[in-house]
Amino acid sequence: MSDITLYERLGGYDAITAVASDLLPRLIADAQLGRFWANRGDDGVQREKQFLIDFLSQSAGGPVYYTGRNMPQTHRGMKISESDWSVFIGHLKATLQHFELAEPESSDVLSFIQSTKIEIVESD
Repeated sequence: MSDITLYERLGGYDAITAVASDLLPRLIADAQLGRFWANRGDDGVQREKQFLIDFLSQSAGGPVYYTGRNMPQTHRGMKISESDWSVFIGHLKATLQHFELAEPESSDVLSFIQSTKIEIVESD
């Protein structure tokens, strides 16, 4: 099983796209996190969604090349707090549960996302 990438274990591009399509509206609609999308047009949201899909796909070992900025550049100045991060993780867990993702894959996704926290959350 070690030869199988997380990308393959998750179901590939279409599965990652489905996760992004479920997660992003949850984040946008959230009372606390919605501020990050308050002044974005539909095209900007769609572009961000594509970057998310590409980033997750490449990070999971898929044959996709992420062309966006790195995590510190992308999130610098957004003032993302520990509280924002906790709310985000709650939505991510809800999305993974919605798709009934198996435990090993769910844990791997959450571990990877948690590894990006240091590059995203701004300390006071």
